[in-house]
Amino acid sequence: MSFLLGVVIFIVALLLSIMLHEAGHFLTAKKFGMKVTQFFVGFGQTLWSRRKGETEYGIKALPVGGFVKIVGMTGMDEIDPADEPRSFRRQSGWQRIIVLAAGSFMHFVLALVLLFLVAAAVGLAAPSTTTTIGTIDSCVPASVSSACKSSNPASPSAKAGMKPGDTIVALDGTRVSNWTQMGKVIRRQPVGTPVAVTVVRHGKQVVLHPTLATTIMSGKRVPFLGVSPQVVFRRQGPVGALSYAGSQFGQTVTRSAGVVASLPAALPDLFSKNRASTPAGQVSSVVGAGDVTGQVLAAKIGWQPKVSLVLLIVASVNIFVGLFNLLPLLPLDGGHLAVVIYERIRAWLARMRGRPDPGLVDMRRLIPVSVGVFALLVGVGLLLIMADIVNPVHIIQ
Repeated sequence: MSFLLGVVIFIVALLLSIMLHEAGHFLTAKKFGMKVTQFFVGFGQTLWSRRKGETEYGIKALPVGGFVKIVGMTGMDEIDPADEPRSFRRQSGWQRIIVLAAGSFMHFVLALVLLFLVAAAVGLAAPSTTTTIGTIDSCVPASVSSACKSSNPASPSAKAGMKPGDTIVALDGTRVSNWTQMGKVIRRQPVGTPVAVTVVRHGKQVVLHPTLATTIMSGKRVPFLGVSPQVVFRRQGPVGALSYAGSQFGQTVTRSAGVVASLPAALPDLFSKNRASTPAGQVSSVVGAGDVTGQVLAAKIGWQPKVSLVLLIVASVNIFVGLFNLLPLLPLDGGHLAVVIYERIRAWLARMRGRPDPGLVDMRRLIPVSVGVFALLVGVGLLLIMADIVNPVHIIQ
């Protein structure tokens, strides 16, 4: 049930993101006096629509996008001569640029708001300063940075019966009150010999006797117990939350660029058994993102990490979509932006030479390019969806 709820939450968030994207185009076009005849979420057959004024608002059967129809988007559009003064193509270059960029701008605003809420309302995760155990390692890894394998032995803490929520108050008779003290005491203990560990569990003291193992940290062998501190969430003030939102936004932009760059190398591994450990584990469709959201809500973790992770997923998707939509490729908004910018540069050069404005770009020449890019995007999108259905990536075990 939690998994399905997570998928539904992601779908609703995606639809709201699409509505905000189209609202960006719609509101800026209206602001500049352009005539907008349609505002729809989805594609295909119309499920519901209502006309208000000169605009028809509605929902279509396939919730895979949306559109706003502004009259006269290109020189190829045939429109009523009475609407020509209000057509998109007759407006100034800077107005057309703002309308085209407004969709991605709304994605970025939504992402920044969600990141701000993560820090200000949910809180940022940080290790607790107490000795309360947050997690028990299931194995003794080859090094502190290694993952557990089936061949690794069970950790001393797991063998001894230590549990998350236990508070360690003494090690080998030495009282400890924070994680730093506990680490120093552990490093003094002999490996292979049971050590008395006193914990408080449900208000009662329990003495356990784990036998410490060893693992590698910073190139040296160190005693290993196999416990991690409890994670606490601390809400940030407005300044701290803004700083976090800006920092996370920048990091997500960098990661998104890396995902796009790694896509060609990732495609061959989409259906491999070890997809998660290859570049293909870093790319996903909306189906995969919805699946991950479901995994988060189904995981046995607290409400704060669940809410935080879901908000981060939705914010990341919005940043990626906003950036991708700005790529200078038709039929994306970025492709139309590139055309408008080219028209204005060409007009400026003509003016410098004392020649008349060459006018609008002949979009008929760009139709083959637009169709080719669209087919490529649809093909890659369907391939990612298929991979996410038959070979999903499980981020939470």
